[in-house]
Amino acid sequence: MRRKIPSTQALICFEAAARHESYTRAAQELALTQSAVSRQITALEDFLGMALFRRTRHGVALTPAGADYARQIARQLDTMERDTLDAMARQGLGGSLQLAAVPTFATRWLIPRLPDFAARHPDITVHIETRTRPFLFNETPFDAAIYTGTPAQAANWAGTRSTALLSEDVLPVCSPALIAPRGQLSPAAIARLPLLQQSTRPDGWRQWFDAQQVEAPRARSGPRYELFSMLAEAAAHGLGVALMPRLLIEAELDRGELVVACDRPLRGERSYFLVTPAAQDERPALTLFRDWLLAQAGGDAGVR
Repeated sequence: MRRKIPSTQALICFEAAARHESYTRAAQELALTQSAVSRQITALEDFLGMALFRRTRHGVALTPAGADYARQIARQLDTMERDTLDAMARQGLGGSLQLAAVPTFATRWLIPRLPDFAARHPDITVHIETRTRPFLFNETPFDAAIYTGTPAQAANWAGTRSTALLSEDVLPVCSPALIAPRGQLSPAAIARLPLLQQSTRPDGWRQWFDAQQVEAPRARSGPRYELFSMLAEAAAHGLGVALMPRLLIEAELDRGELVVACDRPLRGERSYFLVTPAAQDERPALTLFRDWLLAQAGGDAGVR
C-alpha cells in the first residue's frame, strides 16, 4: 500500500520556510529560487488540505496548524538525517545510540569508561547530549537517558522503564590547603567552614549534618553552583567544603586536588538510572549498552 507521505523536497522547503518564516530566506538557504520554494509549499498545502502559512504585510507567518506541523516535521527530518549519517559512517553494521545524560556523570564517570565499550563493540557509536530533566521520548531522537533522581521520581517518568545503576553516596571534600595541617575534621568543625551548595539540592548539607547529629545553623548558607563539576572546581580552589558523590571526583582525589574533609559518607536519596521508552522493542545495540553499563556499575560497588 502506498504511504500517504508528501515529497521530501516539499518537507525540506517547508521546514526551512517555517524556521525563517520567509520564503526568500528559505530559498537562499536551500540554493533555490523563491518561486520554487513557494511552489513546493503550495503543493504541500494541497496535499494536506490545509493552509500552513498566511500572508502578512512583511511576508508570511505560520498558521497555528502550520506551526504544529513544523515542529513535528523538524524532528522527523533531524531523525532521518541522523540515521542517514549513521548508515554512511557505519555501513549499517552496529548502528548508533542517542543517549541523554546528566552532564557531570557523563563527563566524569561515563565517558572515561566508553573506550572499553568501544573496544568490545566497535560497530556501535554512542552519541551523548546533556539533559537534566525528564522529557517525552517520542518528541526527541534519544534511545535512552541516564537520569539521577529518587526511585519514586524514576518510576513516575511517564512511558518509561528504569534500570538502577549506582546509588549516590555523598561526603564532604575540599582543597587540602583548607584543612592543613589538621587533616580530617569532625562534623562540628565542618559546620564552621564555608559550605558550598548545589542549587538543585538545597537540603544536602542539612541532611548530612542531621545524620551526624550536629547543629549547623549555616547548613543552607554559602555560594550555590548548578552542577557537580562546578562544585568540584570551587572546592579544589579553596572556596569551601563541598558535599560530593565520591564516584564523580575519583580523579581529583587521586591527584590530590581534593581531599576528604570528614570520612562519613551519607547514602543519598538519589541514584543513577538508565531510562528507556517502555512502549517499544529494545534495539540490540541498546541491550548491549545496558549490559555493559550494569557491569561497569557493579565494578564500582565499593563507591555506591
